[in-house]
Order: sequence, then structure tokens, then C-alpha cells
Amino acid sequence: MKKIYLSKAKNQIARHNTIRDINRQIVLNYVRVRSPISRAEIARETSLQRSTVSAIVDDLQSLGYIEEIGTGDSTGGRKPTLLQLKTGTPVAIGVDITPRETTIVLADLGGNLLQKETLPTSPDLEYMNEQILTRVKALADANEGHDLEVGISIPGIADQITNTVLYVPYFQWVNWDIGHQITRATSLPVTIDNDANAVALAELWFGAEEVKRTRNFIMVMISEGIGTGIVIDGEVYRGENGAAGEFGHMYVGENAPVVCSCGRQDCWEAHASEKAVIRRYLTNGNDSRSGMFDMDHLLRLAENGEERATSILKETANYLGIGISNLIIGFSPQAVVVSGRIVKAWDLIKDDIQAFGRRSIRQELSGTQILPSALGDTPTILGSISLVLARKFASAS
Repeated sequence: MKKIYLSKAKNQIARHNTIRDINRQIVLNYVRVRSPISRAEIARETSLQRSTVSAIVDDLQSLGYIEEIGTGDSTGGRKPTLLQLKTGTPVAIGVDITPRETTIVLADLGGNLLQKETLPTSPDLEYMNEQILTRVKALADANEGHDLEVGISIPGIADQITNTVLYVPYFQWVNWDIGHQITRATSLPVTIDNDANAVALAELWFGAEEVKRTRNFIMVMISEGIGTGIVIDGEVYRGENGAAGEFGHMYVGENAPVVCSCGRQDCWEAHASEKAVIRRYLTNGNDSRSGMFDMDHLLRLAENGEERATSILKETANYLGIGISNLIIGFSPQAVVVSGRIVKAWDLIKDDIQAFGRRSIRQELSGTQILPSALGDTPTILGSISLVLARKFASAS
């Protein structure tokens, strides 16, 4: 659960609605983390009155958040009724915008996708604005009566205070107010965040157990570019105006195979992103194949033992290791989690990446784990959903 900061709460403590909302979120978190759990157990663990817990549980059941699943063992009295999160009820509309395609999903509290549609991403902002607004409104209208919220993951910088997309460098989009437009059209709350931050949040919600138990880690997402999400004390660190974590633009070496989205050829992104991997493979090869050649193709070639594909992935792993080494030196996190399609080749590249990581650790300190993500090929979709779930389960804002 998210930490409750007393400095934020002291001016709100007398407000009945604030106390009620915090208590409701605490109960919901207990059901999420400890289910199956009874009302009596929640009351004992939280020191809330039994009547308060029962009223909150009734409210959460009416919203479709939790459900009763039978009885547990008796400790001397009546058998307790057990509770768990209810799946199948829509609570989140996720909008995942990537340079190639945009995915819009409907999901439940467990992050299960109930509905999904995909469209190609256009550089035409007006067109994309209309497409997203129309599709989100259609989902909202079709699921009227459910407690929906919207999460939007973008390959750029978002200001969560103003709920505005400040900048998407791939398309040069600036000051896009899609969040306000969706709220005006649907009355639904909207949360917008950088895709790497959203994926870091998804690691906390849906990642491997060893990641979910980690309080301080950095998520490195390899895609068209390189994004990093920083988690400190179990929360995503965004910095001023949501601009923290732009480590894809740090210097790692000259003469990269591609130009970074910032226009330079010495950035981490220019050396170790998917587009860099593909260009490195095609250099001195048949460039006419570039239109039909993608990361999945290269990974399949490496899996089947093609020497050039294997060599290119290992070379890229060296550059990934250099960047991760810098992150370890600067942050000393408990773990670095690598996400993206390149994780399919983890057995091939992990030794090269970890060799650089080990060089970064002072001998008297415990080592940072470098781990592959368990989120699969499309972590940013889960990221967009996680933006909603984090709000619903947050103990305090």
C-alpha cells in the first residue's frame, strides 16, 4: 500500500469524506493483498470498528470491487465469510500510445483485459485526438454505471498536476489536453503518465514476486527508444513536471547506428534501442529488407542460432550493460528490471549485461539484481491499466 504522509493529511483529518475514503481504500488493499480474508480479520488488522468494516465491505460489494467466496474455518464461533477481489467487472479504460500503434482496452481490478482494440498511430495529432476520444467515449457509454477511470500511457512527458501531455518527441506533439477532453466528454477521471513510469507501476502490480517485494528498483524499457521508471520506497518517482528518468539520452559512446529521437548519435537510446538493434543487423547486409524486418524477426533468427543475429544481440547487450551500470552507480537500487521484447533473448544476453553491473558495485555493498521483466511483450498496456488501479487502491493521495 502507498504510504500515508501526515504532512498532507493534517489539513484534511477533520473532513469526514477524507477519513471515509482512506478507510475504504485500506480495506480494499487488505482484500487485494490478503485474500481470502474475513471482515473480522480486517477489523483486527486495521483496528477499525467491525461495523465500519462491514459498511465499507457492503459499499465495495455494491461497486463490484469485492465478492464473497464462501466460509472459512471457525475459531470457536460462526464460520467467517471470506472475501476476495471481484474480477470480470470493468473498472479501467487503458489507452496505450506507442510510436507504431495505439491500443485501447477495458480491464477489471485484476488487470484482466475484457475488451481490446488496436489502431495504427498517426503523427497527425488532430486525427489521433478524435480517434481516442471517440473510442474511449464509446467504451464509457457502453459500460455506464460502472466505476470507471481512464489511464493513458504515452511515449513522452506528462504533467500529472495539469493532466496534460507536455511533449511527445517522436511526433513533436506539445501541450496536448486529451485528458481534459476525455473528462469533459465522459465525466471520468483520467491519469496520464510517461510509458516507462506506467510500466514501472505495472511491475509493482503485476510483476514477478521478487520485483513486487522490492521497494527500490529501476525499470529499463527497451522499445523504439529507451525509457526508465524509478521506484523509490514503493512509489514511482516522477520529478518536476513528470520529467524524471530520461536516461535514454545519457552519453554512452560515439557513432551509434541510428539517430536518437533528440537528434544525437551518442545517446544510450541510439546504441541500445530496438531501432538500433535492427539497424546494426541490417548494416552491410541487404537494406532492402528493412521494410519487413523487425525485432521479432531478429529474435527468432537468434533463437534458431543464426550467428549474425546472435552477435548483434550480444553487442547490444554490452551497450545496455553500460547504461545499467551508470544507473547502478548513481542510484544503488535493489534491482534493475529490463523490460521489452529483448527479454525473449535473456538467456543469450544476461551474462553480458550483468558483467557491467557487477563492475558497478562497491565491494562493501550488496549487489544489485538485474532481472528480466515478467510482463510480456506489451508491458505498456498493463502500464496504462496500472495508472487506474494505483488510484483506486492508493491509501492516500
